[in-house]
Amino acid sequence: MYSLVRPLLFQLDAELAHGLTLKSLDVLHGLGMLRLGSRVPPCRPRRVMGLDFPNPVGLAAGLDKNGAHIDALAALGFGFIEIGTVTPRPQPGNPRPRLFRIPQAQAIINRFGFNNAGVEALVENVRRSRYRGILGINIGKNFDTPIERATEDYVICLRKVYPHASYVTVNISSPNTQNLRQLQDKAALQGLLYALQQERARLADAAGRYVPIALKIAPDLNTEQIGEIADLLLQYGMDGVIATNTTLSREGVEGLPYGSEVGGLSGAPLKNKSTRVIQQLAQALGKDVPIIGVGGILRGEDAAEKIHAGASLIQLYSGLIYRGPALIGEVCRTLG
Repeated sequence: MYSLVRPLLFQLDAELAHGLTLKSLDVLHGLGMLRLGSRVPPCRPRRVMGLDFPNPVGLAAGLDKNGAHIDALAALGFGFIEIGTVTPRPQPGNPRPRLFRIPQAQAIINRFGFNNAGVEALVENVRRSRYRGILGINIGKNFDTPIERATEDYVICLRKVYPHASYVTVNISSPNTQNLRQLQDKAALQGLLYALQQERARLADAAGRYVPIALKIAPDLNTEQIGEIADLLLQYGMDGVIATNTTLSREGVEGLPYGSEVGGLSGAPLKNKSTRVIQQLAQALGKDVPIIGVGGILRGEDAAEKIHAGASLIQLYSGLIYRGPALIGEVCRTLG
């Protein structure tokens, strides 16, 4: 069905089509039609970060920023859902247009800038959801919080989402919030991870429940930076790492319409960069910190490549825009 609808959606502004698709999924879910149409084959469960995933195919953060469509998205057959990125206070994000398709390269450029309704609204949406599967909540900082005070925003979000998350992802790698990627530098990351480690210990004691924390990193890191991040993940007891976010590179879209737009590039051109980071992380971390692979997965074989490189789970986003929900089943069949 998606192959019939996609040409119509691609005639619309990309962000308008995004919102319309999510609303349509909600309607179809309400009518009970999504589960009837989902043909995700049985897939071997995985135990990762101390959690039991019914299948290894997840939804990446960014598609449902406010957790307003969890039930409909879960009905498509994902093994886990990640919502966000959410910030302490609501913010509109960057001006429109801020989402661009590049069909010739099966790519997308976005510069959303953490547009979201704030952590309180997200938590309320999660409370209303009927979904009881594995839910990741991706947290970030407000655009106007000085970078030297960014840790405060992450701690606020961690406190708010902790009771509602299966795991929490710390997003320090979006290219669309000014200076955010500075938090990947060794000294800044050391301070952030220490604060999160201490706050998580307090929250776990109070709640009697341990919630894993994963770090989401950029694909534009060099070998030395990847090694430093791996060391800090081990030092501060982080439970996972998501590799990767979007790239600032324009390799693969040079000269194409919208190819020079400012923002993060995702889709097929990101695949090899993301896989390289996964390979280097796997060499540095061994089996001690699991990797969630994301970036450029448009076929089952792309997902298998991430797993072979060292990922334990994978996530989809841009591939869904180009392939639709059928991609979930294809990846499950390939991974087995």
